[in-house]
Amino acid sequence: MSNKKLSKSKVSSKIKTVYSDDIDQLWIEHENIRNQFNDLYEGLAHKNLENPDYTFLDLKIEIAEKIIENCHLCERRCNINRYLSKGECGVKESRIASQLIHTGEERVLVPSHTIFFSGCNFQCVFCQNFDISQNPLTGVQTSPENLAEIIDKNRKHGSRNVNFVGGDPTPNLPFILKTMNLVNENIPVVWNSNFYMSLETMKLLDGFVDLYLTDFKYGNDKCAKRLSKINNYWEVAKRNHKMAEKNGDLIIRHLVLPGHLECCTKPLLEWISQNLKKDTVINIMGQYRPIYLAENYEELGRYVYLAEISEAVKYAKSLGLKNVIH
Repeated sequence: MSNKKLSKSKVSSKIKTVYSDDIDQLWIEHENIRNQFNDLYEGLAHKNLENPDYTFLDLKIEIAEKIIENCHLCERRCNINRYLSKGECGVKESRIASQLIHTGEERVLVPSHTIFFSGCNFQCVFCQNFDISQNPLTGVQTSPENLAEIIDKNRKHGSRNVNFVGGDPTPNLPFILKTMNLVNENIPVVWNSNFYMSLETMKLLDGFVDLYLTDFKYGNDKCAKRLSKINNYWEVAKRNHKMAEKNGDLIIRHLVLPGHLECCTKPLLEWISQNLKKDTVINIMGQYRPIYLAENYEELGRYVYLAEISEAVKYAKSLGLKNVIH
């Protein structure tokens, strides 16, 4: 963020690679580079680099565009051709609901150029952004070229990062990759997501994302299915958090839901303490409010109690987690 070294997307746009029109060959080339990316990054992040004809970032774009022909960017794996129709997320083409220089994110990130995409692969009954997440046709379409110009302009005026959120950014991965390939300024990428990305998407994000800002919602599949209409949440979220920690910086957000301390908050905090670094930054959030469809679910029809937040924070610290904010 302080411009002392290149962002991962910028380094990926400088690594020469080989084009193929065969998806299997593209993945072989991608994984060969990805498996050595950390070493490449450390060697290249402080250098002035040339611009190859075809780069690691170009390769990521090529693969992402092929994926949406039978879309499996997220673990819904609807396999719908999103060039022809919308996926289960409701998204066909990328639309931006809003963007702003955000000063309400975690202190280390602000001022953050935050870009909100319309649509989401979750159907959370308590969604705090339901007006955009559940309305994928809201917002405006723009070109990668136009958005890249705005990102460059905001970076020159002091933004510390570009923060892709929604809704959820995952259905918009090809658009985001193409946009960052056109950005001239050196700026880190924040991936602000519900973390239901497919394994393939996690691999494409490796070598592109500098900081993962995760929304770790539930500690079990039952609550995820009931409240977000999503399957196999727990295994997917655990896998993706492990990969994110290995591949970039990580801040985990957890919104405490009323009545869900025992089934969700405590189990996921226990898992973090046992599987991720003890100094992982965890933001325990108390901003829940009964909105959208929440009042149809008995326990969600009230604000979260201060005592519930205090208990969650106390429990996290008792597990040895060192960087708990709230």
